[in-house]
Amino acid sequence: MSHPPSRRHALRLAAGAAATAPLAYAVPTAQAAPAGVTPSAVSSQAARGPLPVPDIWSVRPFPLDGVTLGDGVFRRKRDLMLGYARSYPADRILAVFRANAGLDTRGARPPGGWETSDGNLRGHYGGHFLTLIAQAYADTKEAALKTKLDYLVGALGECQKALADHGSPKPSHPGYLAAYPETQFILLESYTTYPTIWAPYYTCHKIMRGLLDAHTLAGNAQALEIVSGMGDWVHSRLGHLPAAQLERMWSIYIAGEYGGMNEVMADLYALTGRAEHLAAARCFDNTTLLKACAEDRDILEGKHANQHIPQFTGYLRLFDHTAKEEYAAAARNFWGMVTGSRMYSLGGTGQGEMFRARDAIAATLDDKNAETCATYNMLKLSRQLFFHQPDPAYMDYYERGVTNHILASRRDAPATDSPEVTYFVGMGPGVRREYDNTGTCCGGTGMENHTKYQDSVYFRSADGGALYVNLYLASTLRWPERGFVIEQTSDYPAEGVRTLTFREGSGQLDLRLRVPVWATAGFTVTVNGVRQSVKAVPGSYLSLSRSWQRGDRVAVSAPYRLRIERALDDPTVQSVFYGPVLLTAQSQESAFRVFSFYKDFTLRGDLADAIKSGGRPMYFTTHGLTLAPFHVGDETRYHAYFKRSEPVVVFGTKNSGVPNRARGNGLTFLDVLWAQAPFTTSGVFVQAVRTLADTWLSEGLFSRTERDSVVAAAVGANLRH
Repeated sequence: MSHPPSRRHALRLAAGAAATAPLAYAVPTAQAAPAGVTPSAVSSQAARGPLPVPDIWSVRPFPLDGVTLGDGVFRRKRDLMLGYARSYPADRILAVFRANAGLDTRGARPPGGWETSDGNLRGHYGGHFLTLIAQAYADTKEAALKTKLDYLVGALGECQKALADHGSPKPSHPGYLAAYPETQFILLESYTTYPTIWAPYYTCHKIMRGLLDAHTLAGNAQALEIVSGMGDWVHSRLGHLPAAQLERMWSIYIAGEYGGMNEVMADLYALTGRAEHLAAARCFDNTTLLKACAEDRDILEGKHANQHIPQFTGYLRLFDHTAKEEYAAAARNFWGMVTGSRMYSLGGTGQGEMFRARDAIAATLDDKNAETCATYNMLKLSRQLFFHQPDPAYMDYYERGVTNHILASRRDAPATDSPEVTYFVGMGPGVRREYDNTGTCCGGTGMENHTKYQDSVYFRSADGGALYVNLYLASTLRWPERGFVIEQTSDYPAEGVRTLTFREGSGQLDLRLRVPVWATAGFTVTVNGVRQSVKAVPGSYLSLSRSWQRGDRVAVSAPYRLRIERALDDPTVQSVFYGPVLLTAQSQESAFRVFSFYKDFTLRGDLADAIKSGGRPMYFTTHGLTLAPFHVGDETRYHAYFKRSEPVVVFGTKNSGVPNRARGNGLTFLDVLWAQAPFTTSGVFVQAVRTLADTWLSEGLFSRTERDSVVAAAVGANLRH
């Protein structure tokens, strides 16, 4: 079956001329205030800056500037992106906006990629760039970044004003702001398809989100005035359209993609309190999919992944304002459909930007898996779901995605003219990561990814009585409402003890430590050197409730183990992890590498018997190949999955000669046996083999002779610890 062209390859297509306008150079105009909304039209609540937190959230985030990263790989990746943020010229970002508004482009060229003088998505990259600079400023408080952000916002205000005063054609509402005429939006209302038009509301969302971030993260009041005018324009276009027309618009492949318009309009409503903004947010209900997911009916196969993921974060924000349970149920169920059935080992989803069938993992491995934008949005959705219901599964997924996909998506090299991030991250054998992506969707979200690593390390309960430690990243939390300053030292993602030190403050606090789902080798906690008697269940939070004092130290140890994860549709296709870290085999071969491990097992039944240390932290060797942590950002060809082959029942040097047959679920005799490890003695091991061999005999998987041969091999193996 053929599929529509992906956005990544759309640059090769001829875009329709109807919605484009070439760059033009005009005489500069004097700076003016933006049209559409005056300061008096914005509520007094909005003037305070930060986005209000819904009362119904049981868990709440800290401001981005309330947590700072410590030394480590996350900070190094962030610093690489900060170099780009500081250096990339603001006028290049503004060129397409100024040209559309008839203003002087100052001789600047557009960034390129999809952000070109005639591109149908132009302007989207500028929205992401606003968010990048806003996040970078919130993190570092560098004056030069604030100056750059204010310059960008001021220039966009000039563009909005110029379009309203003398746009050609003149927009239908003075709040309109884009890098192309209103034509694309008009054509969408008559169901024009991609690539004649290309996701106009997606681009609108990026610009609006960037402006909101400039306001909420960096306190730019003009940004709120501009974006509020844009919100008024959105309502003026959509508020009168019939629901059936909207539904058809949003169902059009890519042309109807609207990113997180429902989320940004709901957030704008939270700041302005204007009913029009909430009404506009509800215009983006994609009702067929919304209803199916609310009823837990999976109809995702064949849908564009990143066209739909951000819709569900928006539905959660609409739930916050409307209490309509359908929105929340749809978001919860959708999350499960993706993470439970369509997730590759790195945490990404999709093949060639599309959702495939449930459980189709091994069958879809190639060089175009896991669009990075999709993981960016799945992490946002996971975070929002946790605020409503603090299920540890959301943070287990978050850790997987941010550690293995997002951290891996930035090349480990400085660059001032490119974000150097990935688009697809292939999971097929012998693929490599490709970086750059200036002007693409993943280039845009990629800029954001690496300047907000700290946003989910810590959360707090609504009443301020509990602190959730979600991620074990080196960082410092400043919590002025409680007077606490808590420093976490950690080498994460490397293995080691994580130490939380109360640098300032005192008082009663329930410290909730996440016990990762992978922490099966133990999870121990000490307070001031004294081991705590706590029950640590993988995939949960444990609580330490006490009156904390300045200088108190909490040490957390969760030893890593080598482990495998099986593809849902073919258990012989597997990935290998070290704790939370995906390991990939470095190999130029384009076919699956075949690994066999059980023959090397001792009574402890540990993969460490077959996979050896590579001589440096996080590196290993097996079958003559290097296994490297996936987050290393280079272009080495790799295998994220391998083919597991255990054809015969073998214990050490004792070969039974009996085929290692599998049950209907794909698990073989040796899989089931070694899942019971460790074995305390050889006698216990032999008894386990005898019992399981009898089961295999009763199920018709062994003959009597084969059963006896397997038991005899176990008796003669004399395996050691």
